[in-house]
Amino acid sequence: MTDRTPLIVGNWKLHANHLEAIQMVQKLSYRLDPDDYDRVEVVVAPPFTALRSVQVVIEQDHMRIGLGAQDVYWEAEGAFTGEVSAPMLAKLAVDHVIVGHSERREHFGETDETVNKKAKAVIASEMAPIICVGESLDQREAGSAEQVVVTQVKGALARFSSDEVGALAIAYEPIWAIGTGRTALPDDAGLITEIIRDTVRDMTDSSAAESVRILYGGSVNPGNIKEFMAKRHIDGALVGGASLDPDKFAAIVRYWK
Repeated sequence: MTDRTPLIVGNWKLHANHLEAIQMVQKLSYRLDPDDYDRVEVVVAPPFTALRSVQVVIEQDHMRIGLGAQDVYWEAEGAFTGEVSAPMLAKLAVDHVIVGHSERREHFGETDETVNKKAKAVIASEMAPIICVGESLDQREAGSAEQVVVTQVKGALARFSSDEVGALAIAYEPIWAIGTGRTALPDDAGLITEIIRDTVRDMTDSSAAESVRILYGGSVNPGNIKEFMAKRHIDGALVGGASLDPDKFAAIVRYWK
């Protein structure tokens, strides 16, 4: 056992308008007990258009649910039409920001370099980045999964201090398991997350390596979460589809019950 508080994050992706988002977070709150928040940090990441609405309901109802964003731009302001900056998110009481998700890398050309710049911007605005890494099916079948993940971790964390690394989270999401219903075997996920922690230790120090929270993502559901959470180096989950259902997401949050 470690003293790292488990972190369960619901990534709603391109789902839910602001009214639907309000209903979703309210339903989730009703399904969780006060002692659940003593054991697990819970975060939801709605689309940008719903952030303000979800922020208001969280604050008005005194919920202990954290607010996350799905992406960010690395510049604070300027002529960058369509982008949202870290200071803007911080003003909305966002506390976690997902960066480098495989869908962003695949569809929008994100690289380890841009992920690094985004993560730096998030930290500069006193929020915590959730840095996503993971291999494709071709890379896994070619035996290069470990190399790919290590390269992504090193690129994303380049020029980070030990304190900065210790305060963030890294989500291991094998690309072939995202939204497919397939999951990595718990032993395989346990191995990769151990390699991620060792890489962090090599880049910084033992303190940062033992502080950083490493999440698993990729078709997480109430039926498999307990197996993943039993692995020493897995400290939580980045949940996609199942987080859209308050009953399923609450069951994932309460994985030990």
